[in-house]
Amino acid sequence: MSECTVIIVRDVADSEFCTASEDGERVHQAIVDALRQGKDVCLSFMKVKDLTSAFLNTAVGRLYGEYSEDEIREHLLPPTDMLPGDLTLLKRVVDRAKEFFKEPDRFTNATNQILGTDDDDPQQDDE
Repeated sequence: MSECTVIIVRDVADSEFCTASEDGERVHQAIVDALRQGKDVCLSFMKVKDLTSAFLNTAVGRLYGEYSEDEIREHLLPPTDMLPGDLTLLKRVVDRAKEFFKEPDRFTNATNQILGTDDDDPQQDDE
């Protein structure tokens, strides 16, 4: 086992309210920096009062587009100090991220169909 880096989410996000994706970006970058240094990562959610999927999607979900599931499982240790409801939210975020990054084009196409947009037909700005 490599050296473990504990990331105290509240400190990195600079708030006990971890709701904005911008705050999640700072946590994501701290995780990636530690992983690049060959360290295992443990996220501590000590004193986090509010947590949203937007924050977790950016902080953790994006990892599944950058690393294999095996790498994440090996080097991102189970979180600590997390409320049971927040653990459930994290599990949902991780499950969705795994599905999305397996077939991102499928999800993009489905979204485009629902919204009635088509990336293959860019709008012209000749007006």
